[in-house]
Amino acid sequence: MSEQSSKADVISLVQAAGESLTDSMVERLTVTGANALEVVDRLNDEDTHDAVMSLIDKLTDMHRSGALNTLFDVLTLVHGARSAMTDSMVERLFIFVEHMFNNLANEEMADLAHNARNAMEEAVAETAARGKPGGGLMSTISMLGKPETQQALQFLLTFATKMQESAAHKDD
Repeated sequence: MSEQSSKADVISLVQAAGESLTDSMVERLTVTGANALEVVDRLNDEDTHDAVMSLIDKLTDMHRSGALNTLFDVLTLVHGARSAMTDSMVERLFIFVEHMFNNLANEEMADLAHNARNAMEEAVAETAARGKPGGGLMSTISMLGKPETQQALQFLLTFATKMQESAAHKDD
């Protein structure tokens, strides 16, 4: 096939394609081309380009590690849960969350959590400073004879009793 014949075939093909396009097809092609050029133009912006490249890198990493499948599994689960929930379920869930915030999101609970954290940190530091205990039954019996150990045990027993009483009154 000669070069002249190839050029003629290409010209004929372009003419046939041009004649077969309707006005609405040309309009759609024009709009699609304009949209594609707009996307390409936005990719020329340095921040957008960096963001897209970072996204592609993260997607590749997620795919390699299997996290992408996990992400889609979670999305499918959330979608299924959302689809399965009725209006009354959503309302009850909202009431539960509101109740939890009202009970837990207050200054008293914040102080309690702060004090518990401080006590835990101090206990860890003191225990580490003392070193490992000697061990054995006699060491344990000796520790039980100390007033602070007895006071701590008394506190724990009183606390457990009050929790049981509170749970029993709740069931009544």
